[in-house]
Amino acid sequence: MPKSAIEGIEPKILWERFYEISQVPRPSKKEEKIIEYFKNLLDQLKLEYKVDNSGNIVAFLPATKGYENAPTVVLQGHMDMVCEKNKEKVFDFDKDPIDLLQEDGWITADGTTLGADNGIGLAAALAVVTDTKVIHGPIEILCTVDEETGLTGANNLAPG
Repeated sequence: MPKSAIEGIEPKILWERFYEISQVPRPSKKEEKIIEYFKNLLDQLKLEYKVDNSGNIVAFLPATKGYENAPTVVLQGHMDMVCEKNKEKVFDFDKDPIDLLQEDGWITADGTTLGADNGIGLAAALAVVTDTKVIHGPIEILCTVDEETGLTGANNLAPG
């Protein structure tokens, strides 16, 4: 899928992260690929994180120097998406990336659900942790599994 669908849209880092997420299949109860995406990205960013037995991820971004005593902020989003397509669309949600389109300033998908619920929330959290200009206290990013078909991840969060 060409990255051109997100060209010219700001903030750039947000839409780049959303594009990356849209390229990873992530149906409910089959979040292995998006979990690997997050683990690889968090490793690249050298951020500490934990994955619980349900597959939920919590990542820890240290505070900007001088803001260590600020309250911790938690940014939460779920990793799965609603998987629906138009009848005539040939598409496999287990393996195909979402085809993003830009129409009249709106981002849409070509014959499938977009995955913005909650891909855009995850992209926003990732944009915050990758933008070094953002001054912040401690941040935790909580990425849960299987919100769309039963809240399995949220209902089984590991304590702490």
